[in-house]
This record gives sequence, C-alpha cells and structure tokens, in this order.
Amino acid sequence: MAVQMITEVHGAGEPVLLVHGLGGTSNVFSAQVGVLSRYFECIRPDLPGSGRTPATAPFTLPDLADQLADLLRGRGVQSAHMIGHSLGTVVCQYLAVQHPSLVRSLSLIGPLAAPPEPARAALKDRAAKARAEGMAGIADAIVQGGTSADTKAHRPEVAALVREILMRQDAEGYALTCEALSDVQSADPNQIKCPTLLITGDEDGTAPPMRVKALTASIAGAHMEILDRCGHWTTFERAAEVNRLLLNFLVSL
Repeated sequence: MAVQMITEVHGAGEPVLLVHGLGGTSNVFSAQVGVLSRYFECIRPDLPGSGRTPATAPFTLPDLADQLADLLRGRGVQSAHMIGHSLGTVVCQYLAVQHPSLVRSLSLIGPLAAPPEPARAALKDRAAKARAEGMAGIADAIVQGGTSADTKAHRPEVAALVREILMRQDAEGYALTCEALSDVQSADPNQIKCPTLLITGDEDGTAPPMRVKALTASIAGAHMEILDRCGHWTTFERAAEVNRLLLNFLVSL
C-alpha cells in the first residue's frame, strides 16, 4: 500500500511539483518556493522514507513516480512542471516516461540518469551503515564530499543546514531510499518529449558536468547550465542562480 506523503502547497497558478533527493526533504526547495510561489502553485512532498513521511516497506523509484502521479491527480492536476533534485531527478524522468501527459516540463538539478556501477555498492554499504550506526557519520561525510570548497569555507550556515537535514532523517527510511536508488535503472531518455532544463555545479561529484552533458545530449531539445563554485546541494549553495534559471525557464513555456 502506498504511503500518504506529507505535502505542502504554496501559491497559485500553473502547478509545479518539487521532488527532493536522497537525504533531503521538501525543505531543500525552500528558497525556490519563496520565488516560484509568486507565479505558480508549488507542491512539495516529503517522499516515503524522508522527512515527515515514513517508509513502511521497500520501494522502487518508478513506484515513487506512480505515487506522485496519483498525488497530482488526486489534487485534480492534469499537467504540471516537474522540478527534481538528485534522486528526485530520476523520479521526475520516470514521471515523464510513465505519465507523459502529466508532465509539462522537467527541471533537473544535480541530475542523474542512474548511479554508476561503483556507486551502487557504495549506496548499499551506506544503507547498512545507517542501520548500524545512525546518521551522524553519513551526515559528516556528505557535507564534506557534497558541498563545494567555497561553501565549506565561506558559507558555514549552508553546510550546517545540509548536516541538520541529514541528521534528522529516520535511519531506516534513509536506508530504504539508498537501496531504491542503488537498484534503479535509467528511464528511457528517448521517451522524454517535454522541454527539459538540467542544472549542475562545477564541483558536483554526484552529477559532474561531463556526465550531465551526456544526459542532456540524450534528451531531445534539452538545455544545460553549470553553476560556478557549486557542489551537489545546488538549491542551497547557489539559490539565487537556481531561482533565476528556473523562473526564466518556466515563464518561457
């Protein structure tokens, strides 16, 4: 049985669904909602296993795409713009493939197609670590590896926020999400027909520019932007730049 996702809604206008990544919550998009909700209805759920939504059993990322489609249709939404971060970009790609009529556009931030093979084993190891030791060590490692040198040196509040979000995750829910990401295969990019924007950071080790360039090339008509001095926590590290890119993209459609 699908878990009811805790969801916040802000603003009015064309609907925009915001889908966070592994270790994140709907609050990953707080800075974006502040701007986008002036023009759009922003719908931001906590995915199962993250934030305030529990996970009661293993799940897959295509399953999450189906659950999000049900969430939108339950609200009477016929089509929406999709904004994803990290793991959320994989879910958004599956939404575009499995429910194409529901997807008005894709904005993929720190985007992945699927984890590379070495990362799959690392994700399973991380799931085991979360269950055995809790979130503290994982949070410290992700802050160190997932944020840019500039963020760590000059924006300690961002590093602290990333750590706090991770520390507050339920360890079992986080482990289940790691396992779901470790098992996922790429959605078929040839089936993505909607306008697509991809954004990554020049220091993003999870979604490095060359890998994002390859993903961009596989989606017809897609456009890519690279942000300077930015790691993987893009929406926090370069909030103003992300907001500008998203707003310009969405109002142009």
